[in-house]
Amino acid sequence: MLDARKKNVLLAIVQDYIATAEPVGSRTIARKYKLGVSPATIRNEMADLEEMGFIEQPHTSAGRVPSDRGYRYYVDHLMKHEELTMDEEKLVLNSYLSKVQDVGEVLRCTGNLLSQITNYTAVVLTTHYGKGRFKHIQIIHMGPGQAMVVLVSDSGAVQHRIIDVPDSIGPEDLDTISRVLNHKLQGKSIKNIRLTLIKEIYLELARQKHVLNMAMDLIRDGLDVKTGEKVYLGGIFNILNQPEFHNVEKVKTLLSLLEQEKELSNIIEGVFDARGVTVRIGEELENESIKDCSMVMASYGMDGKPVGGIGLLGPTRMDYARAYAVVDYITSNLSLVMERLLRGRGK
Repeated sequence: MLDARKKNVLLAIVQDYIATAEPVGSRTIARKYKLGVSPATIRNEMADLEEMGFIEQPHTSAGRVPSDRGYRYYVDHLMKHEELTMDEEKLVLNSYLSKVQDVGEVLRCTGNLLSQITNYTAVVLTTHYGKGRFKHIQIIHMGPGQAMVVLVSDSGAVQHRIIDVPDSIGPEDLDTISRVLNHKLQGKSIKNIRLTLIKEIYLELARQKHVLNMAMDLIRDGLDVKTGEKVYLGGIFNILNQPEFHNVEKVKTLLSLLEQEKELSNIIEGVFDARGVTVRIGEELENESIKDCSMVMASYGMDGKPVGGIGLLGPTRMDYARAYAVVDYITSNLSLVMERLLRGRGK
């Protein structure tokens, strides 16, 4: 156990790093958090915390950042309970009221709510889904001769592919292709993408035919999903906006994981036997692809038995108190909505 002063210093470091994404120094703590001790005393406490494994020093900075162990101590012992605002609670309840006729819509709505309120990536595990419809595509310039195609279906499924592009194709061309495809294909399934529509797209984008062919291949593959266990994703691009994921290799690794529904299912199913909200931090997720991430998760169910799960995926620097409150509130309401919906169907 830490003494009171060390707890206060660790709490200040966690809160400041969550807010700023910048390593925290002793002078910052002394100035912003009014702990009643000098910067020199805070430096001594930080040295002790570092030796105990609660904080660490990035090699490029004189400041400190929390370690996975520091975040764990914060979540278990220092984090204060938060609640959603009245407007956020109203948003959740009204959204569910408008979707109560369809299980798929309720679950898609859940992913959207989680990501909208927190700005993290939402993961919703269910066992019911059908064929996908086109929602969004983004072709991202990755440097000379390369681009990344990221496809999102209406179910939240995400696929990506690195493609070679002519050196003459620049970011503006890729934005144009993305814009045309999003405009032409919004809400369409494989069977709705008819030859006449494809001809329209090719005529409009004749100069970018090579890139377009590869994008269309990914669209066909991505929408042709089979019925079975499903992971819905919401706010997929939210996590890519975090400073930790501006590195191209980290982006590719993370997107690869988001394609692997079985891996995500295993992570979420791991909390089915737990009560309430579970927080897994960094290496606790036991997946090398997301060792720089954390997940805040809970199961939803009927008659006290889990039938699915939800989670928020963010950097280890995520706002745990906020994420915990959102997952807790939405899980409680989702269980009630699903119970009413499924019981009503069974009558």
